[in-house]
Order: sequence, then C-alpha cells, then structure tokens
Amino acid sequence: MLILSPVRTEKTVGRMEFNNTLTLVVANKATKDGVKEEFEKIFGVKVAAVRTYNTPKGQKRAVVRLAKEVKMDDIAAKLKLV
Repeated sequence: MLILSPVRTEKTVGRMEFNNTLTLVVANKATKDGVKEEFEKIFGVKVAAVRTYNTPKGQKRAVVRLAKEVKMDDIAAKLKLV
C-alpha cells in the first residue's frame, strides 16, 4: 500500500477547492506512476498528474491533480475531509 493518509491543512483544502488537487502522505518507496495507479484503482477516477516531494521531517508526499471532469467533492467526502 503506497497511499498512507490525506493531508489536511488550510493550504491543501484551498488546493482541493480551487485546483482540483489532493495532497497525500505516501510511502517513501512510492513512485509517481505507482501513486497514480493506486489512486485510480481505489477511487475509480482519472488522475491528470502526480507530483511528489520529501518534507524536512522525512515524509514523502504526493500532490494528485484530478482530471477536469472529476469532482473533488466526491473524493473529499470519501476521505471524510469535508
């Protein structure tokens, strides 16, 4: 399992509302393609792009941008972010 948990901060909630993106904590061994495949499999939606970065605390995070036709509200409700 590559996806560990969603990140909920003011900045990530703003990204969800305006950019149709979701920030996730992922395993350190996770790749962009792996995160994309797992996210599409779990939620059954189309992913447009994935960006990853490492935090100073040693966590790896992925910013997942969904396709334009996908509504972020549905995904946020499944993850209990709203």
